[in-house]
Amino acid sequence: MTVKTPKEIVSELDQYVIGQDEAKRAVAVALYNRYRRMQLPAKMQQDITPKNLLMIGPTGVGKTEIARRLAKVVDAPFVKVEATKFTEVGYVGRDVESMVRDLADVAVSMEEERAYANVHERAEREANKRLVRLLVPAIKKEKKASANPMADMMSMLQNLQNNDAQQPKQEDGELNDSIRNERLNVAEQIDAGMLEDRELTVAVEDEKKPNGAGDMYGQMGIDLSDMMGSMMPKKKVERTMTVREAREVFTREEASKLVNHADIYHNAIKSAENNGIIFIDEIDKIAAGNKNTSGEVSREGVQRDILPIVEGSQVSTKYGPLNTDHVLFIGSGAFATAKPSDLIAELQGRFPIRVELKDLTQDDFVRILTEPDNALVKQYISLIGTDGVKITFTKEAINRIAEIAIAVNRDTDNIGARRLATILEKLLEDILYEGPDMQMGAITITEKYVNDKVGNIADDKDLMRFIL
Repeated sequence: MTVKTPKEIVSELDQYVIGQDEAKRAVAVALYNRYRRMQLPAKMQQDITPKNLLMIGPTGVGKTEIARRLAKVVDAPFVKVEATKFTEVGYVGRDVESMVRDLADVAVSMEEERAYANVHERAEREANKRLVRLLVPAIKKEKKASANPMADMMSMLQNLQNNDAQQPKQEDGELNDSIRNERLNVAEQIDAGMLEDRELTVAVEDEKKPNGAGDMYGQMGIDLSDMMGSMMPKKKVERTMTVREAREVFTREEASKLVNHADIYHNAIKSAENNGIIFIDEIDKIAAGNKNTSGEVSREGVQRDILPIVEGSQVSTKYGPLNTDHVLFIGSGAFATAKPSDLIAELQGRFPIRVELKDLTQDDFVRILTEPDNALVKQYISLIGTDGVKITFTKEAINRIAEIAIAVNRDTDNIGARRLATILEKLLEDILYEGPDMQMGAITITEKYVNDKVGNIADDKDLMRFIL
């Protein structure tokens, strides 16, 4: 985990999330407290549990974005789950423990990327050697008929099992001086980047396809694919790709041979345990006071199943047991038809920090449209710019878009900043459609243009409900 002070964390969150200063301060402090805990004696560390947060506020005000950006700021394992996807034990549906296994998967992926980066240069050299052998193959040997097919099959399986990083695969063919010289020439061309777009056929590992049985065993923390993989060779499929693409595939395969996966899994579990963040969205939908859940699988039962995970328990994963004692949980919900007090008392106590996110104002909408690094207006300017059309927005146009968004949210359902995307898409639909064929190179979006395109729709309440 990257160590940043609370002020540094908030400063980075400010680049992506407008307003909601109280929420950003709360999550920044909760995150930095984990670093503080790691500086204490081991005995005291065990007694200090994370102060989980409950973020309360309407949709579209930044709850999910704060949590998602928070994990990126500190480079921590992060998963987002929806409480409504889980069902009580004994019913068909997702097991609550699957959120912890998802966290383990993310942590392993992050550790793999770090480990692969450390051996990248060596792996790429090996990948280039494989490319040379593919582009200039050896002379195939004539295979003689065997008198004992069963013995040959057993020998082949034995060779496949022994074919690891320490025992590189031997070429199935013969080399002569002509092939050796051609390979040297091709190797020089590859190093010079002259063959990047040349196509070749490559045998790659078939991507894992989820199935009912595999998912069932995965829910129990059993990796069925690894068990089968130790008995059966991995299935290969042929794909046509460029040298550039093939190098990426081969580099990753070679890197996988060079790293110690046992160390990766161990480090990933420790990272998930000490730095992991689980964001439980729509937690209000499983509150007992929610009248919309009548007749459905017991939502209170889901709360009781989630409780031991949040309290701290050991969950079996494909990579080993994972303790959730120090995982940071962030609950989130609009709580429009329920209150935090409608959650069972035990679960309420496990989310001691409550943060209420406020409704966004017109000024907030103006800032959301223009200030963040990934602001919506900047996105559309870049998208339309790919067609050679330069588009600009006047300040008055931006203010008018924000004003319309506030009005539509007030007169229909309040979906927060997501309303801006709906209005911009309607506002720019003609330019997005005609852009590739337009002859003019520059367009200015004025307040009049905004009024002409979406102003009339916003004034018509019946039309507004269907379009904006």
